Amino acid sequence: MSLEIEAPIPKKKELEEEIDEDELSPIEQVRLTVPNTDDPSLPVWTFRMWFLGLLSCALLSFLNQFFSYRTEPLIITQITIQVASLPIGHFMASVLPHSKFRLPGFGSKEFSLNPGPFNMKEHVLITIFANAGSAFGSGTAYAVGIVNIIKAFYHKNISFIAGWILIVTTQVLGYGWAGLLRKYVVEPAHMWWPSTLVQVSLFRALHEKDDRRMSRAKFFLIAFVCSFCWYAIPGYLFPTLTSISWLCWAFKNSVTAQQLGSGMSGLGLGAFTMDWAGVASFLFSPLISPFFATFNIFVGFVLIMYIAMPIAYWGLDLYNAKTFPIFSSHLFTADGQRYNISAIVNNHFELDIPSYEQQGRIHLSMFFALTYGFGFATIAATLTHVGFFYGRDIYDRYRASYKSKMDIHTRLMKNYEDIPQWWFYVLLVVSIAVSLVLCTVLQDEVQMPWWGLLFAAALAFTFTLPISIITATTNQTPGLNIITEYIMGIILPGRPIANVCFKTYGYMSMGQAVSFLNDFKLGHYMKIPPRSMFLVQFIGTIIAGTINIGVAFWLLDSVTNICQDDLLPSNSPWTCPSDRVFFDASVIWGLVGPKRIFGTLGNYSALNWFFLGGALAPFFVWLLHKAFPKQSWIPLINFPVLLGATAMMPPATAMNYNSWILVGTIFNFFIFRYRKQWWQRYNYVLSGALDAGLAFMAVLLYFTLTMENRSVNWWGSEGEHCDLASCPTAKGVVVDGCPVY
Repeated sequence: MSLEIEAPIPKKKELEEEIDEDELSPIEQVRLTVPNTDDPSLPVWTFRMWFLGLLSCALLSFLNQFFSYRTEPLIITQITIQVASLPIGHFMASVLPHSKFRLPGFGSKEFSLNPGPFNMKEHVLITIFANAGSAFGSGTAYAVGIVNIIKAFYHKNISFIAGWILIVTTQVLGYGWAGLLRKYVVEPAHMWWPSTLVQVSLFRALHEKDDRRMSRAKFFLIAFVCSFCWYAIPGYLFPTLTSISWLCWAFKNSVTAQQLGSGMSGLGLGAFTMDWAGVASFLFSPLISPFFATFNIFVGFVLIMYIAMPIAYWGLDLYNAKTFPIFSSHLFTADGQRYNISAIVNNHFELDIPSYEQQGRIHLSMFFALTYGFGFATIAATLTHVGFFYGRDIYDRYRASYKSKMDIHTRLMKNYEDIPQWWFYVLLVVSIAVSLVLCTVLQDEVQMPWWGLLFAAALAFTFTLPISIITATTNQTPGLNIITEYIMGIILPGRPIANVCFKTYGYMSMGQAVSFLNDFKLGHYMKIPPRSMFLVQFIGTIIAGTINIGVAFWLLDSVTNICQDDLLPSNSPWTCPSDRVFFDASVIWGLVGPKRIFGTLGNYSALNWFFLGGALAPFFVWLLHKAFPKQSWIPLINFPVLLGATAMMPPATAMNYNSWILVGTIFNFFIFRYRKQWWQRYNYVLSGALDAGLAFMAVLLYFTLTMENRSVNWWGSEGEHCDLASCPTAKGVVVDGCPVY
């Protein structure tokens, strides 16, 4: 299958038939971006596609899993592969032999390693191949977090086969029902999936004839080399450049000043980074985010970080906030000490009630508590915002999808053989069957009962269609993570791994289904044969999941004290910030349970009012819009974005946000506005080159220096020098290394 079949085909000719006015897409953005032509003779199942697709998938899965454990977890996006694979594809087209040959069993069909020039359809499949195993753009399979917390935080064991089944089934389960929903959310022209238009634009730009002196390929190579060389400085020689917090340097003995200035453990006032990993690690590359999104996140970040936080911490001392660090994802006892989670887990991996009562209730840092509150508000605000501002639009477009005439893109796709429905039925049945084996035969390792799996799958299936419609029409994707945690925490408290497994099956299978449909829409616009799309996505997901679990076991077993930031050296990069938050969530929602945290038995029951506040906020904006319809700025008040601006904090920090907003503003406002031609040609190319150069240097440093325990020790390698930022400021609280008030 890795060779292109040279079957008789018509002479290459783009289909430029007469197009009725009714066949044009009803969406203006689609009409301006997506060509109304197709060349069905272009080869897609080429040796080049398989070679580069498999290589890209393996490389991306390895690098993203490798970096996920680091303090600044760089995510290599598909943009990097999209840009980097282009010159390689053209190179292969120029050097591979054109000779044809036959294979036994294929009759008179002829094969060739090089069926012609490297084309756009091959390029699309390579990019989708590379990104197949990425969960919501995170670069890795979401379920790897379960393996990480079991081995690194709970210090228990999970077998490789159980981990592999967990990862693969959670990644492909949603594909089964997503395929059955294609006719509702992919084929209709009104379901236009805005995010795919960025990819379409970039593919077209990359494949345009480029005769300029500074081609995109040459620019990519120069930027790649610069990024590769530079990362040796913040990545090894001068790590302090990763977070420059000048307030900490100016006020070495002031806890309050360091709380304000620390970019890693405080509010990050004036903190920034000289490390691209610090810029792009959690929010992805700022060069890709449009400026209106960057500005919304900036407003939300300022409101939460520099208005709500100081009032809650210093002004009101909510929940005894000064007893704990101002910014931390750790859990604490009432007297400000780290909560000993191991002491409240019994031999059956469940909550030990007497030990829990002895230690007392769990307490959170002020920012971590507010994170959950704003998370509740964001969920509610997303639903009401979409309902008020897009509800009628979604309903009208969904009805139009049944009544409207087939558009040009759907008509052109009819030239290709469709996927049989039984493929999706078989995939769905096999995925559920294998998952049931995990929840019965291997239940001791994952805790989740068989009925929990079926409940999670039913929940995900129920939400896939409405959330797909919302994403396809508004580009907003409400998540089910907090809701699934909350539900399972109430139904089955005291079992942390069951909780995160339920969340992963419920949240991630829905997310993968939406991602699957999004890729299909990209293929729909780019006129990729549907069967090719399906096989590339499925094979890529299996390969990526296998590599993810392999890298996870390798690092968890080879890096001493990985993820244990209190046991690691101060300059160690293996702190696993995302897994720390994942672990704390398993304790809050699973081990202890929401009743003991956010219910009447906990300290934070008042945070449930955020649900109501989040639900009402868009309603008031909608009323203002109706009262003053001529004020165009009112609909731009987007509470789901504002309230969810800091959703990545923790593990992201103020330094990440400061730098991301600054770089995003420079490139997507100033350069976009005043140097638009440069931005159009090189912006995405630069983003991919910075990611790729950093990634390869970081891996080189690890294998040549870190594994050999070779390090440099001086002032510039001792972190950001804000040790006091994590200290409490309440009177009488004693914490090692902190002053007592």
